Amino acid sequence: MSQDRNPHAGAPFTDDDAAIAAALEDVCVPALLCSLVHITGDPSWIRGDLRPAHAVLNDYQGGMTPEQQAEARRRALPVIAAYRDSGCELPPPPSAELAEEMMSFLACAPVDPRVVPMFLEDLHLDGADSGAVTWGHEVPAEVRADAHTVVIGCGEAGLLTGIRLAQAGVPFTIVEKNAGPGGTWWDNSYPGARVDIGSHFYCYSFEPSDQWTEYFAQQPELKEYFARVLDDYDIRPHCRFETEVLGAVYDEGSGRWAVTVRAEDGTEEVLDARFVVSAVGALNQPKMPDIPGLDTFAGPSFHSARWDPEVDWKGTRFALVGAGASGFQIAPTIADDVESLTIFQRTAQWMFPNAGYHSKVPDGERWAMRHLPFYGRWFRFLAFYPASGLSMDRNRIDPEWDDGGRSISAGNAQTRELFTGYIASQLQDRPDLLEASIPHYPPSAKRMLQDNGSWLACLKKPNVELVRTGIEKIVPEGIVTTDGVLREVDVICFATGFRHNDFLWPLHITGKGGVTLREQWGDEPTAYLGITVPNFPNLFCLYGPGTNLAHGASLIFQSECQVNYALSAIHEVLATGHKAIEPKHDVHDAYAEKYLDEIMQMVWAHPSVQHSHFKNPEGKVFTLSPWPIPVYWEWTREVDLDDYELA
Repeated sequence: MSQDRNPHAGAPFTDDDAAIAAALEDVCVPALLCSLVHITGDPSWIRGDLRPAHAVLNDYQGGMTPEQQAEARRRALPVIAAYRDSGCELPPPPSAELAEEMMSFLACAPVDPRVVPMFLEDLHLDGADSGAVTWGHEVPAEVRADAHTVVIGCGEAGLLTGIRLAQAGVPFTIVEKNAGPGGTWWDNSYPGARVDIGSHFYCYSFEPSDQWTEYFAQQPELKEYFARVLDDYDIRPHCRFETEVLGAVYDEGSGRWAVTVRAEDGTEEVLDARFVVSAVGALNQPKMPDIPGLDTFAGPSFHSARWDPEVDWKGTRFALVGAGASGFQIAPTIADDVESLTIFQRTAQWMFPNAGYHSKVPDGERWAMRHLPFYGRWFRFLAFYPASGLSMDRNRIDPEWDDGGRSISAGNAQTRELFTGYIASQLQDRPDLLEASIPHYPPSAKRMLQDNGSWLACLKKPNVELVRTGIEKIVPEGIVTTDGVLREVDVICFATGFRHNDFLWPLHITGKGGVTLREQWGDEPTAYLGITVPNFPNLFCLYGPGTNLAHGASLIFQSECQVNYALSAIHEVLATGHKAIEPKHDVHDAYAEKYLDEIMQMVWAHPSVQHSHFKNPEGKVFTLSPWPIPVYWEWTREVDLDDYELA
């Protein structure tokens, strides 16, 4: 491949016609038709009789009939063969107008022109990394050299920050408590751990992968992806693994941070930093339940995020306490290999039917990702667009709607009926399980789980018991519920979630005037755009307050927005000769007020929702974003200096 070839145009190939035809049997036909536009330069491929009928999440054929798909493949084969025979030479790329038409073709409706730039940036059709930092040369080398930045955490956001700082020529150190990158995908190694966002969208926009073996990748593959990116961008030399950040203190005179770290051997050290970027995530500090006798159990016990690989759990009487996102994945994976599985579930969970949740990516699909021009980009668009959160309407509470807290609007009630029907269709022979499996709160008010039928099938297995009675205590022999029943077990796994509301816990961060972040936040953490905090100059939060997503996109997309914003702020400080930047108090306060007003109108704040990790002890939500995805993308394009004080 030539040095100047667009990497998204795919690698040239010499496969014979039979091999190409076999590969085409596996492909997403709508994405194939868009690829053919690139191959031929002819837009008639998306203007003819072969068109998707709808854009639905996780439906990669767009409702096209088998006959339509077969005809598209038949027409495509000679064209792809001719492209091969030409040496895989491409005509000029499509214009922006044609690219927009291709989006609308896949969306099965005109795409709002206001959001087209966001999708174009994510598509990278020009082959360039749209988020790459290019301003380094504008800042004198000695100024950059004096701007050492400490990044806390080497999950997806911390690694991304390192890539951007390296492009800017700003020295940095990534401090990571684990022995390698990946964050939650390093920590959560329990059986069945997998992403619930499509793999081809759950990756950096500038670093797609044609290697995914499953449409929703499992933990080992995700961990491997981040390790590969770390090394491809030569970030490893900047990392201090197995090192924990204990805290940071800001010095107003110098405009610098003193960051205290502790190595695995207990040695403490203070790192000097001009900027601090917190990329600690929100799913890294396990939350253990407050159950009497927790430490008295005689057998092995552990949190799901601290799964003990030394424990031989097969053939045991296994107790799973908690059946949210992690428990939902663990139970079906281990059920056939344990003597008995007892699932203690406090609240039933709504689930989104997804028949392909455990599906393998067929060889032909992977071949197309690797070789057909821009096929992978348009496949990613199909994963992004139906979940792009263009509007918050379906999540907004209708104040005139009242059905006893079962739903928030007429549309939400229809969703409830649909999801209830899905659950009932699989449990019609088990009325006891059906009653226990229908949530009493509105759909999507808590984290929505993906299901291909494995969870409900697991509950019906003869060696599985679902317990909805509360736990009174744990004793050496097992677990006692509030009705006095003792269930003897050999192993206990606590799939009880994380300290989701305790942002940056347990770090001790001290800003201007000696104020600590914990004191300033209390139980109501706020940050301007979820990124910057008054009294804490040169501190940037990734996945900060009010930025978790429950309505669209992916956290990696969100991180690309936030890292772009943080680097824009760093650029302004360095380019203007200032030493520090922090948001104005009134700007922050106005944003916080607007945020709270907006989030309280959303389904996640509905008073019928109890035991939600989205809520703080007072029932307020400071974790989730209430903003349409394109709105937040637009807000984080660059720092508006009118919102900030420069020192």
